[in-house]
Amino acid sequence: MTMTPDGIGCPTDTDRKRLEELVETAAGSRPGTEGMAPKAASLWPLLVLFSCASAIHRSQFPPPPDFLFGTSTSAYQIEGAYLEGKKGLSNWDVYTHKQGTIKDGSNGDVAADHYHRYMEDIELMHSLGVNSYRFSIAWTRILPRGRFGDVNPDGVAFYNAIIDALVQKGIQPFVTIFHYDIPHELEERYGAWLSPEIQKDFGYFAEVCFKMFGDRVKFWVTMNEPNLLAKFSYMDGWYPPGRCSKPFGKCAYGNSSIEPYIAGHNMILSHVNAVSIYRKNYQEKQGGYIGISVYTRWYEPLRNSTIDQLAVERAISFNVPWFLDPIIVGDYPLEMRRILGSNLPQFTLKQRKKLRVTKLDFIGLNHYSTWYVKDCIFSPCELDPVDGDARVVSLAERDGVLIGKETGVSFIYDVPHGMEEVVVYYKQRYNNTATYITENGYPQASDISMTANDFTSDKGRIDFISGYLKFLASAIRKGVDIRGYFVWSLLDNFEWTSGYTARFGLYHVDFKTQKRTPKLSAEWYRKFLQGSLVTRKFQDGSQQQRNSS
Repeated sequence: MTMTPDGIGCPTDTDRKRLEELVETAAGSRPGTEGMAPKAASLWPLLVLFSCASAIHRSQFPPPPDFLFGTSTSAYQIEGAYLEGKKGLSNWDVYTHKQGTIKDGSNGDVAADHYHRYMEDIELMHSLGVNSYRFSIAWTRILPRGRFGDVNPDGVAFYNAIIDALVQKGIQPFVTIFHYDIPHELEERYGAWLSPEIQKDFGYFAEVCFKMFGDRVKFWVTMNEPNLLAKFSYMDGWYPPGRCSKPFGKCAYGNSSIEPYIAGHNMILSHVNAVSIYRKNYQEKQGGYIGISVYTRWYEPLRNSTIDQLAVERAISFNVPWFLDPIIVGDYPLEMRRILGSNLPQFTLKQRKKLRVTKLDFIGLNHYSTWYVKDCIFSPCELDPVDGDARVVSLAERDGVLIGKETGVSFIYDVPHGMEEVVVYYKQRYNNTATYITENGYPQASDISMTANDFTSDKGRIDFISGYLKFLASAIRKGVDIRGYFVWSLLDNFEWTSGYTARFGLYHVDFKTQKRTPKLSAEWYRKFLQGSLVTRKFQDGSQQQRNSS
């Protein structure tokens, strides 16, 4: 049992069954107890069950500094200042200025203006009580032209200032090297991720980061969600460079059957190159850790059938194992080989050897939602733009019932038990490699007519985060090596092709004035990190919580 501050233990599954029996006895609902008056002393199990079902406590996780609780952001989504500080143009700078690419016609030219307000934002983090902050480094601030130009001292100074301010506040920098934004020049010169040349550029960029910041940065994420990026950029054509082909899309250029896997192959080898450089030249001296963050859906069979269960296995293989199997095991999943055949690249003997000797220190999982999966090999289906290459379709509804509560976007549902399913599965698949939840968060739908008052009472976000944390704590009790959790996101920001129509922040941002306003979830998270037992019924001004003192 894990203990609440006042000594009440949260039960294990075995404990819970016994407690439920005691509750039934106390209520006179068990056979032979009808009409019995419950004794006050026998009602304590009900209190325990209620407290543990409706509340989450910091003590249910390992203590700091062994466990990191933080917030996440990325450079393009919050920094703005896209032409300041001698920064070069990124792929997103160019793409968002093309008509029809972003839902609301917006861009990240200013975004949340973090470039000018980073000290204010670090104060917000400090007030929350987080002990880590995950952010990314804009490639074009450090190397405006990739390896074809000089290191930009203004960009180095900017990130040095952020890192120094974080360290001064006792906040551990958790740095992502690549989070979707790449020098546009690399796209123009050789097609970016479609060329092996990118491996040289990425290795060079990573080494500059290790050299400039590694004395203070102890956690490095090579890439964010490459498994999602490869599909959105080269299968669906939604993200730059906007390449695709039928039936996935009608882009001017591209091949959806081949290019996502070429891009993914080069991303994997670029990751391996960066890790190899870190291991050889920096890790022993700097004492840090390096890993990768992947987009992590969980899947459940739509029907109680063998074909849908096999569909789940295929969907999983085309999701996280597409990248982590080569990195950890040494090759792509067999399910991918069977379906894609020669469209899936092969690793050379030299590359296989490098994969075997270049292991990561941790896995980062970005998890938001769970989906039902239906087989599309033996069943007719509409094309699924995310999971369709696995010959499946992912659905949010079964027999007229949604898999979880709706959120502000159509691709995220509140399915908290999926968090535990995900981490337990990858514990077993990857020998319990150390894992961080590098993103988890809740979106609110937004439009230009809405004000801060429409967003600050975000009880849906509190319910979402507390529910997912509850199941994460359960997984830890089952032995999963979870070492940190990061909320997406600290601030409302530019949400890629959704523009500003979705808000994930603990803090509301008025994008006209750049004023930051704490939402109710920010106060909830602060109370949780302080060591309070906070319930999912947390109310502004009358918080239902118990202090740990």
